[in-house]
Amino acid sequence: MKTFGGPVLFLDRSDINTDEIIPAKYLTEITKEDLKPYILEDLKLPGFDPKGTKTVNARVIVSRANFGCGSSREHAPWVFEVNGITAVIAESFARIFRQNMFNCGMAAIEMPKAELDQIFSHSEDTDTAMSIDIDAQTLTVSGAGKQKSFPFDISPFDKALVLAGGWVDYADLKY
Repeated sequence: MKTFGGPVLFLDRSDINTDEIIPAKYLTEITKEDLKPYILEDLKLPGFDPKGTKTVNARVIVSRANFGCGSSREHAPWVFEVNGITAVIAESFARIFRQNMFNCGMAAIEMPKAELDQIFSHSEDTDTAMSIDIDAQTLTVSGAGKQKSFPFDISPFDKALVLAGGWVDYADLKY
């Protein structure tokens, strides 16, 4: 079974769009793997380095509202998938991006702003990690000797997609 969680990359901004996640000029690449080096290449945030250690090592992204807005391309979740990102935590997601995450077997977890702010309080900790239990619908963030768990909601169908490994694997099991 797939493990969800690991080191966290904090992207403290709302409205991060799919062109910032994977620039459109790379949409002609032949394989998902070909997208790998271009993750978050056009994202502009103070101090953010798309080639930096935090980005390369990240397995979870924590961001703000309306994550994944813009074009409805599957390439945005794909670039996360090939880079080992298993989950994105945000206040809200663009509808199509969110569903594409589930369809690819990754978690798109919505959290209320107050709880998201608590998670962001770990953004300066150098050892921040997160574990996510999809079955129990809880995530635990830890760093700087502190740990806190949060419940989250996910529909039964989206949960089944994630646990199966995505839409294709789910369909293979069910049909």
